[in-house]
Amino acid sequence: MKNSSPALLRAPRFGDARGWFMETYSEARAIAAGFDVRFVQDNQSFSANIGTIRGLHFQRPPHAQAKLVRCVRGSIRDYAVDLRHGSPTYGRWVGATLTAEGGEQLFVPVGFAHAFITLEPDVEVAYKVSDAYAPDCDGGIAWNDPTIGIDWPLPASGAILSDKDRILPTLAEFDSPFEYDGQPLEPLPPL
Repeated sequence: MKNSSPALLRAPRFGDARGWFMETYSEARAIAAGFDVRFVQDNQSFSANIGTIRGLHFQRPPHAQAKLVRCVRGSIRDYAVDLRHGSPTYGRWVGATLTAEGGEQLFVPVGFAHAFITLEPDVEVAYKVSDAYAPDCDGGIAWNDPTIGIDWPLPASGAILSDKDRILPTLAEFDSPFEYDGQPLEPLPPL
């Protein structure tokens, strides 16, 4: 079985008086869960302010990326948007809150845009990707596209965006290179 829809995961933690230990990624567990992906690079970001949005980002083929995202400090609301041409769930999204304390992870397959918003100050996010960064394949969709309709938990001060994210196209202006594989986007089950 190949899992080509976003999935919410949590690795078990083993604790004692000193604290805890967890395997954040296990290839054997990923294969058993049906994830056919090989990660080649780890990335990490720091965001100082509440309401920082990074996304909606993706990489086009031939360097399309699957991601495994976790919050290592603080908390975020994380999103995946279906960009697969021909999908009955094209343009729909799923979201989950990821916290350093909870250890939740979101798997974002190829064919989905990814974004998150910080829910507190001084947040660090770490994620694995299945292909190296390729600037010529870099892409994105406007974070606030009304046809997607993400329910961003914005602070009163509004969103904090990069210059790049301020000028991304809408979904209607996007010609998707991603093909539907027969598995529609499904809701994320609670952990």
